[in-house]
Amino acid sequence: MSVILFIIIAYLIGAIPCGIVLTRLFGKEDIRQAGSGNIGATNVYRVAGRGLGIATLIGDALKGVLPTLFAAQATSFSPAQIALIAAATFLGHLYPVYLGFKGGKGVATALGIFLVLSPKAVLVAFAVFALVLWKWRYISLGSISAAAAIPWLVLLFEGSVWFFGAALFIAAMVIVRHRANIERLRNGSENKFNF
Repeated sequence: MSVILFIIIAYLIGAIPCGIVLTRLFGKEDIRQAGSGNIGATNVYRVAGRGLGIATLIGDALKGVLPTLFAAQATSFSPAQIALIAAATFLGHLYPVYLGFKGGKGVATALGIFLVLSPKAVLVAFAVFALVLWKWRYISLGSISAAAAIPWLVLLFEGSVWFFGAALFIAAMVIVRHRANIERLRNGSENKFNF
């Protein structure tokens, strides 16, 4: 398969809005009009319940896993091409064609991508996320902290400059997409997570 064609397919898979699809299937309100207005798992969890929140997390992560895993197992794709496919999948979630290019923050989709590119990096980054969440109870702060750590962990465990480049791009975009959360963290108005 042509790498250009697969990059397009990866983007289209990444663009599937799992949170919206699931909440509509179960007769819930439009997630974009409730809570934070975000289409991701955290907002679905808060607005539509734990079950749909977890299902959205799994669905968004699978969007990251499937194209990246296919590319990684295909002998015809180089590490540079795998990195491009991963980035295209991620951009699909952030800028989905199906929603007028207004998507989510990309944390779960990034998780799926990194589960394929560097499972060891994910384990350490998850520990960072969990510790930050446990200490301060902000999902956004945990996500930002894990995103900041993941490129360096990918480089440490995988040693691939291409995977590091993809991880750096994805991490930077995750942090940029959390700019409103960062502002709320700074002024003390960010919602805490209740265990």
